[in-house]
Amino acid sequence: MKPVIVVHGGAWAIPDDMAKASVNGVKSTATAGFLAMKRGGSALDAVELAVRALEDNPTFDAGHGAVLNTNGEVELDSIIMDGRTLAAGAVSSVKNIANPVSLARAVMEKVIFLFVQSFLISSFLSQLNNACWLRLLEEKERWVQVWWVCRQPEWCSILYLPWRVHPESHPSQTLTLTLTLTHLEQGKRAPEAVEVSLRYMGDRVQGGGAILVSRTGEWAAKFTTERMAWAAVEREVLWYGLNPKEEFKETLRQ
Repeated sequence: MKPVIVVHGGAWAIPDDMAKASVNGVKSTATAGFLAMKRGGSALDAVELAVRALEDNPTFDAGHGAVLNTNGEVELDSIIMDGRTLAAGAVSSVKNIANPVSLARAVMEKVIFLFVQSFLISSFLSQLNNACWLRLLEEKERWVQVWWVCRQPEWCSILYLPWRVHPESHPSQTLTLTLTLTHLEQGKRAPEAVEVSLRYMGDRVQGGGAILVSRTGEWAAKFTTERMAWAAVEREVLWYGLNPKEEFKETLRQ
């Protein structure tokens, strides 16, 4: 199967002044992940790289662009999984980490457990060979940017399913996953499976979004919210959209 990647930047009422940056962000993210696979990287490498790009982009509600907690701090969760081996790693409520997805991957690859919570992060980092970090932190009243520089940067989202599905709607992620998989198993194609699941979910919780890559490489990006910035790359073609029923494509620029 040839490389395929799909990313999204959140399903919500994206304001006009963020529309262009949101679309450009997911386009560049999908392109980077696809090119990583073309150069010999694994799907896991591509996913980590793509999530890092979203975390580094202040347009998105992740990493530098994350919504602050009640104390005015960035507090992040992340999970990553290798579908071939079922190895997984997760971190929760971490602070002062620019790319929690890379920390989650380190948990997956370097320790025997799969979940690390915030109060254990310092202890975990101190046990790694490359635990020498330099923190450069700048805080403002309603904005926080965090940079971490790792001395050895080689290690410095996504639960296992037979198909890769990523939903975007906090109260009903499990519902979306279950329904989508059921429809796929019944023989529906990827776009239809996602659409039917989101339609039901919308009746229950007023909307959401999901992206999917099937076993055969068929992909889908659907949503029932006002907008969702998404992008996919398949066979050197970059697909993207923002508004309902919107689907643009262009030849991939390498």
